[in-house]
Amino acid sequence: MADNGTIELKGLDERIKQLGEASTKNPMMRNRINEVIRQALAQVRKTLQSDARSGLQMDSDPRHAYKAVRYAVYRRIFGGQVNILQSRRAGAMRLYEPPHTLKEGQRGGNRRRRTQRTTDLMSYEGKDRGFILRFLNAGTDTRRTRYGNRGAIAPRNWFGPASQQQLQHASANLDKMIDDIIRGILY
Repeated sequence: MADNGTIELKGLDERIKQLGEASTKNPMMRNRINEVIRQALAQVRKTLQSDARSGLQMDSDPRHAYKAVRYAVYRRIFGGQVNILQSRRAGAMRLYEPPHTLKEGQRGGNRRRRTQRTTDLMSYEGKDRGFILRFLNAGTDTRRTRYGNRGAIAPRNWFGPASQQQLQHASANLDKMIDDIIRGILY
């Protein structure tokens, strides 16, 4: 106790400095938390991509539509999202010709000319094929052309439940990772 009736606390200034470093207003702390969020969302994306390949029977998709699952980390607030990319313009186009499998003596080939739109759709690859994942997730109405009925794609609604489950799992891991960061600063 000091002479004038005040109490001296040793180490208080150091503790206040540590709390300031652990504050989310500290740019270094913000960057660390955003990096942890980025890692968690990247893991969610990776799991959803593998779910899309195996769960939707897309193992034989040579144009890699599963790559259209994306994630984003928010800048102003702590958080992010995982969704199916809706690309506004196509990347590099590479024409893909599906292999023709004909049986012995079978006459093959389509008698109709391929439209430019069909050629364009067959040229999309990777993240540009997000429309495929959206078709499989939401389904389509019966598609009709002037040549006949093309049928409908039944909705599988796989993305919503799968992403929700993965994000809940990631948030539990995220809590632990942020606690570890704070403990490293304070102790």
